[in-house]
Amino acid sequence: MGYHFEIITGPMSCGKTEELLRRVKRCIIAQKKVKVISPEMDTRAKGDYIESRNGLWLDAITVKTAREILNKISPEDEVIAIDEIQFFDNDIVSVVKKLVEHGKRVIASGLDLDFKGEPFGSMPELLCFADKVDKLTAVCMKCGSDHATRTQRLINGFPADKSSPLIMIGGDETYEARCLDCYELPDREADNKKKSFRLLNFTK
Repeated sequence: MGYHFEIITGPMSCGKTEELLRRVKRCIIAQKKVKVISPEMDTRAKGDYIESRNGLWLDAITVKTAREILNKISPEDEVIAIDEIQFFDNDIVSVVKKLVEHGKRVIASGLDLDFKGEPFGSMPELLCFADKVDKLTAVCMKCGSDHATRTQRLINGFPADKSSPLIMIGGDETYEARCLDCYELPDREADNKKKSFRLLNFTK
């Protein structure tokens, strides 16, 4: 039957959703019954569909929680595609396992790391349980390197501080792919503490 659970991961702008759509369209050509799921909090698409950055799109069912996915699946569904899987709550791991146990092929895409360069949500567990993992890289938007693995968050054109909220939905104006050499994560709180410490030492 092939892979039961496959996941496509990497930074922003690496083509995760594009690859997800490519695989789904192959399933449709093979006359498989497919259902596409998207998290409600991903508001970039202006309707019930998922869309890649190059304009490809497919109708999708939006759900708020991972458990809701099970309510949307019919016995005849053969392939379940889940976009932006990192946004779902921790139940997503057990939901994927249950889908696989019922013979569904699950294809997912999601960020492996958040803007701070740390594992995103349940992605570590999902990557461990996947039968197939494809980790894509992007083009660094600062130096042009073909090995961008980080998602750089920008606020008013400048790198976001480490204290920024974990989830902030946005497009190319808010996020861009960066290689390790160009990735920046300012920590103003830590910098201020260092300055205060130096001042205290100076005044003694």
